[in-house]
Amino acid sequence: MTDNDRAGRPDLPSALRFLTELVAWVAAPWALARHSVVLAVASVVLLIGLPTVFATPGDKRQVIVPVSGPVTVALVLLQLVAATLGAWAAWPRPVAVAVTLLAAATVVTELPRWRRLAPLGRDGQPARRAA
Repeated sequence: MTDNDRAGRPDLPSALRFLTELVAWVAAPWALARHSVVLAVASVVLLIGLPTVFATPGDKRQVIVPVSGPVTVALVLLQLVAATLGAWAAWPRPVAVAVTLLAAATVVTELPRWRRLAPLGRDGQPARRAA
């Protein structure tokens, strides 16, 4: 399959990341709604709004506010945590297990992208880039 054949179709990491984001957008407010409707609405605004506004140049086509790679990685981790915790708080155990497995699969497939966005040096600390 050539790159032209794949044009317009998401790769596996992107598809899993998007599916996890959708779950987060539903699970987090669902779990929070029993405590506060305001928190439920705020969670949706944050989970959708932050990655829409903040992005790493070169990782996304349209960047409104450019941020470093580690910020983009942190935003993805926020989505994963929201999906997982929201599912465990709001849904039956089998669904929560499935969401947890989805989040784990997303982490595994995202690792190459995260290494590119937030490289670590030999000491395990963030790599310093030449100015």
